[in-house]
Amino acid sequence: MHVLLKRTAVSMIALVMAMPLSAEAQTAKTLPQSQTQMQLSFAPLVKQTSGAVVNVYAERVVQRQSPFAGDPFFEQFFGQRMPNRTEKQSSLGSGVIVEANGTVITNNHVVDGADDIKIALSDGREFPCKVVLKDDRVDLAVLKIQSKNETFPVLPLGNSDGIEVGDLVLAIGNPFGVGQTVTSGIVSALARNQVKNEVGFFIQTDASINPGNSGGALVNMTGELIGLNTAIFSQGGGSNGIGFAIPANLVKVFLAAADRGDKAFERPYIGASFEPVTSDVAEALGLDKVRGALVTKVVDGGPAAKAGLKPGEVITALNNISIEHPDALGYRLTTAGLGATVALTVLDNGKEHQATMTLAAAPESTPRDERVIEGNNPFSGATVANLSPRVADDLHMPPDSSGVVIESLKPNSPADRLGFAARDIVISINGVAINTTEILQKTVTSNPSFWRVEIERDGQRIRQFFR
Repeated sequence: MHVLLKRTAVSMIALVMAMPLSAEAQTAKTLPQSQTQMQLSFAPLVKQTSGAVVNVYAERVVQRQSPFAGDPFFEQFFGQRMPNRTEKQSSLGSGVIVEANGTVITNNHVVDGADDIKIALSDGREFPCKVVLKDDRVDLAVLKIQSKNETFPVLPLGNSDGIEVGDLVLAIGNPFGVGQTVTSGIVSALARNQVKNEVGFFIQTDASINPGNSGGALVNMTGELIGLNTAIFSQGGGSNGIGFAIPANLVKVFLAAADRGDKAFERPYIGASFEPVTSDVAEALGLDKVRGALVTKVVDGGPAAKAGLKPGEVITALNNISIEHPDALGYRLTTAGLGATVALTVLDNGKEHQATMTLAAAPESTPRDERVIEGNNPFSGATVANLSPRVADDLHMPPDSSGVVIESLKPNSPADRLGFAARDIVISINGVAINTTEILQKTVTSNPSFWRVEIERDGQRIRQFFR
């Protein structure tokens, strides 16, 4: 089971292990040569880096349904609107200061939905924060410490493409509320995609990571941030020596978007769909091993079509970096950035050729025309929009999806209770083809005696009848 690391609190522990810290040893990445070297400490590195790792306190106000909801006796007095209780929920996580002006990077799931956020430095000082940019699909958030004329300690960002399996690392965070804690380990693997997250490209480490470490630092032996601790593989919620960190190179792209003042994190749109290469496909194509991203669909006029990609081809490298799976391709495209021109190595019928592709944001070729449906109809409480490549990308749908899609549902609304779901495409209502949100809204105001609805969900047509 993959566990997103929920939040915890502050203090300091420095674990001792083994590694020469000289610049000469760092460059050569040599093994310890003597017992004396084995007795050296990580303490200087911890002192250098730990001051930039902070506690993140998030507080949110939640509504608790009354325990008497649904009770006929109480509903005689209160009707359907039973009074709800308001409660405050607090949670803790970690973050890393990456700019001296107080810019902090953390995981989105640490601060998502928070009404009030503050950070605590390792010296005990606390400061309020505001969210500058957040994105649930890459699980990153940028915070800004609210302070005048304060200069904060910084952890510089390293090149996560420069690390190798076996490199020593430190994990710094705040697990289980015991305080700031440092653990050591190695890079166990790269390009892991077992975590349920759009990133699909994680650094795996055996450095002990536990709940509360979310947003904490994974640090290399030169004192650079090479990953943001995000998740663990665990059956019971504790560390099993399998932790996952978002690579620093993705953090850099996300920070650049925040610095530009972007209101949302835009990913490159290429207008194509991909699947993993199976062993049978690898053998048929003459690949030396199972790797690459198999092209399954190409949208006319999109960047992939302009680059000449065709279904059945396999992308094996981007800018001469091997592509192990479709998630790795998505990661490399995202870290290349919008506007970049990338070189693709493409395998077609056993022969390799090169293609170039310019990365752009997904176009909103059809106006979104977002609408909230209300009234006495099955779609009441649904927010709907016209599909375009931009909307499809936002909702993780195939790039060529078209029609009217349900973006979200108000909890316990008629549409929610009737079983509609986000990403459902509305095909027809009472025989009327639903091509735009305007047609949908007009159709649901007709007030018929019954409703005959057809939707598409995950490629399957579903017909439903309501009275």
